[in-house]
Amino acid sequence: MREAISDHILAAAGSLFYREGIRAVGIDRIIEEAKVAKATLYRHFPSKEHLVAAYLEARHERVIQSLHDVLSSASPPREQIRSIFERLYEKADSPDFRGCAFALAVAEHGDSEKVSAAARTHKAMVREIFTTVLSKAGATAGLAAAHLSLLYEGALATVAVGRDPGAVLIARDCALSVFDAASPLCQSN
Repeated sequence: MREAISDHILAAAGSLFYREGIRAVGIDRIIEEAKVAKATLYRHFPSKEHLVAAYLEARHERVIQSLHDVLSSASPPREQIRSIFERLYEKADSPDFRGCAFALAVAEHGDSEKVSAAARTHKAMVREIFTTVLSKAGATAGLAAAHLSLLYEGALATVAVGRDPGAVLIARDCALSVFDAASPLCQSN
């Protein structure tokens, strides 16, 4: 039961943080949205900073799990790259999409080491996923993984600012070109 309450509070806070911004959402608003007492919220999350850290951790786990779901598919590596960007396109093609939760959090709370560390960890893990896909294709992943990560991050930022999810499809096409150039399997064809 205790975990269900903290999950409920976290879901309410996370939705508000992503939709309205971390600084714009106060504890009283979270309490109202979650329909819990102030003492209950503070029993589960001793401060707003703890709640923000838990929000970013939960968000990280969801995004990484979604990317791992793509990796666990039987698709060849090139199709995994395509699928990663197409999954992002599906998410970006929503009126609720605001871009990368980690970039938004750093923009608001870059002075918090917890927030910055969570964002760096997340970005490193995304890059590691691209490294894994490239390695499966026999590619030397270093620079190519950096390129793919930058395309992914750039697509997130471009959609957030321009409100055009088509930017993700452009990034997808660029990512496939990077993959093709880096993959010995594609170069031999």
